[in-house]
Amino acid sequence: MGRNTISLFQSRTATTWANGLMVLFVALLIAGCGTKGPEYDPTASWNVERLFEDGKAEMNSGNWRLAKERFMQVETRFPFGAYAQQSMLNLAYVQWKDKEPELGLATLGRFQQQYPSHPATDYALYLRGLINFTPPSAVFATVTRQNPGERDPKALRQSYAAFAELVERFPASRYATDSRKRIEWLINTMAENEMLIARYYYERFAYVAAINRAQVVITEFQGVPSSEPALYIMMMSYDKLKMTDLRNDTERVLLANFPNTTLIAKGFPDKYSAWNPLRLF
Repeated sequence: MGRNTISLFQSRTATTWANGLMVLFVALLIAGCGTKGPEYDPTASWNVERLFEDGKAEMNSGNWRLAKERFMQVETRFPFGAYAQQSMLNLAYVQWKDKEPELGLATLGRFQQQYPSHPATDYALYLRGLINFTPPSAVFATVTRQNPGERDPKALRQSYAAFAELVERFPASRYATDSRKRIEWLINTMAENEMLIARYYYERFAYVAAINRAQVVITEFQGVPSSEPALYIMMMSYDKLKMTDLRNDTERVLLANFPNTTLIAKGFPDKYSAWNPLRLF
């Protein structure tokens, strides 16, 4: 056998070995892909109780990411029964705590749609009220010293609606007492929001619009602290419109209800603290 023939034989043998090794490698890779699922998902063999309890443990320790995973796994793998229902409520709570309020509200919407007569409906309403009660923007209120009345009125009304429904439907609920306290705060805050809008219009010479907004405070939120500045805005707006009789009538009502008012003599104080960037606008 000539030298060239030997070299060609050796080359072909090496190529065959290489191809064989490649085929073996691919086969092992495919086999591995088919069996490595449980290696990367330690919960694959868990039952519903273990998944749920692990989710609760992660939730109680503040590990929101893992808690969300566990509760979603319960819903996906075991979609029927008490564990799935409670997991949905827990998931909404965890999403809220993990700064995903929109997802939390969406989860609560699914829950209330699927289980309208669930025994935990009072908690679902309470949680909906809480999520709207403390939107992400409220986190910065302590830094900017933002007046609560300057917050988004839509979220305030949605929070009020949830707490009010809870108190009306479940007056003996364990969440009713706290809900009533929050309702009182929300009423005062919503009234203050209307008053601030009225003041905004007044300071921009839109006196009719200012009167209309101030009247909302007087008629819809009776007895709230914002009634005093609302009456003052009405009085001053009538004065600017040269409607003397209405101006004098409003002043009498203001003094009758708030005899110690300083607004007539001193006017409004500065709206914003020195640390609130809104004072620059």
